[in-house]
Amino acid sequence: MNAPVSPRRTFRTIALVAAGSFVFAFSLVPLYRIACEKVFGIKLEQGPAGESRVAGLEVDESRTVIVEFDGTVNSKLPWEFRPQVLRMEVHPGKLYEANYIARNVSDRAIVGNAAPSVAPSTASTYFNKTECFCFTEQLLQAGEERLMPVRFIIDPALPDNVSTVTLSYTFFSNDAATARVAAGNHPAAAARTAP
Repeated sequence: MNAPVSPRRTFRTIALVAAGSFVFAFSLVPLYRIACEKVFGIKLEQGPAGESRVAGLEVDESRTVIVEFDGTVNSKLPWEFRPQVLRMEVHPGKLYEANYIARNVSDRAIVGNAAPSVAPSTASTYFNKTECFCFTEQLLQAGEERLMPVRFIIDPALPDNVSTVTLSYTFFSNDAATARVAAGNHPAAAARTAP
């Protein structure tokens, strides 16, 4: 006959499983980053490309690349969001600006964050944003509409077989920041408006 399992042993087992689950979940973020950047070649957002990174790029007037723009909103966010233009022909090495338009269609102030992606994934390493609304939280008052610019340079080292690049953004609701705004506890710097 088996001896009964003590409550202390059961608690210890549950605590170890919970701690192991926490460590596993916490380690997924760096593993995801490594997989994206090293295995799939997808550049994750680190902030704006520094002056030194894009300063030495020479404009390649002999080559044009088509940049397509896409904008969507997560279903939890009552905003409208779209690019001002759907496509643009650019020369690698030259600085360009494109604009997106965001509008809060709700009756309250909401903070959103944009998640960018570049396709094909091989092009993400060569697509440098020097300024972007995706680097900060965006606060839109009820009914407010705002132009949101993104400034970018495509590295002339972009592989020759890539002739079209798609820049996509999805806006998500930042519920924690929105709650701080509603409570009057949201610092002005935490919900900066787009430049």
